[in-house]
Amino acid sequence: MSTTPLRAAMVPVTRRMRAYFAPVNRATEAPAVFDPGLCGAFPLDAPPAPWLDLGWIDSFQRWSATPTSVVTAGAKGMPAGQYRGVLEARVEFEFLQWGKLQMALAGGSEHMNVLAPTGSAPAAASGGTPVPGVAVLPGSTASELIFGAGAVNAFRVGCLIAVDVDYEQQTGYVGSGIAAAYVSSALAVKQDPNYVRRVTFNVGRVAEVTATSVLLTQPLLGGAPAAGASAQIVVAFVDREGGSFFQEWSALFVAEEESGGRACFYYPRLSPGMEKTTKAAREQLTGFSKPLSMLALRASFLALPSTDTNDGQQVLCYRSYFPAQMAAVY
Repeated sequence: MSTTPLRAAMVPVTRRMRAYFAPVNRATEAPAVFDPGLCGAFPLDAPPAPWLDLGWIDSFQRWSATPTSVVTAGAKGMPAGQYRGVLEARVEFEFLQWGKLQMALAGGSEHMNVLAPTGSAPAAASGGTPVPGVAVLPGSTASELIFGAGAVNAFRVGCLIAVDVDYEQQTGYVGSGIAAAYVSSALAVKQDPNYVRRVTFNVGRVAEVTATSVLLTQPLLGGAPAAGASAQIVVAFVDREGGSFFQEWSALFVAEEESGGRACFYYPRLSPGMEKTTKAAREQLTGFSKPLSMLALRASFLALPSTDTNDGQQVLCYRSYFPAQMAAVY
């Protein structure tokens, strides 16, 4: 009896999977591109632009459900060839960290910023009438927002703020930098001047308050504020089951290499979809020893097709492998 030794460094070994997302341009349906030749070996804590690090994930599962059918020919109907049917692929996992992006992706529809309410605001499940916004002055950047002396006193260190333009009867996708919702008509959002800031991804946390401006802990995802933008304090985030809007993002999942090479799964376009495992959304308390538990964010996605520019093929996912140094090729 002979045995064949396992050749070193040819088995990717990992403890955890890390998730990175980047917005799809909804106007053109152009995904963010992950080029394995240009940036495949990036440090996990410093992803290349425009990828956003959403942390470690658990229970990562992926399926390719694209059927393969047979072309038959001849009197006996012998197999003469094959072809692929309707493309379908799905991804499921759990976010181990909670944040605005993680909640938006797990929820799948419009993700709401609960704006700080006025004292007499009527109750509303996604936030009532808010305190009016403070105008952002020219010269502001994604990391520093200028309000001017006096006006800056509306904010304090540690508070969250949403920064975007007023809603002024516009229809279509709204939200600076990242499409946050789709407005079919002004009446649908009750002509609310605060609606864009209710859904925008341009949210940051105040790290420092100066005499005329605030400095943020991280740059705004949507970039520098647009002309005419205002800022409002955010007290919480809320997502909803239902709604007509579907999130759409590019995704990259990277297996942390413990030994051997790195494996990456790049999905140009992911949109929320029903779970394949249970056919129903599920969340459960897991993790820590009793009496403490952890609530993970369960996310399920349907992969949408993208065209490969090299040969025009319709593709759902790219799997790339970066062999360890001096590993065997085959």
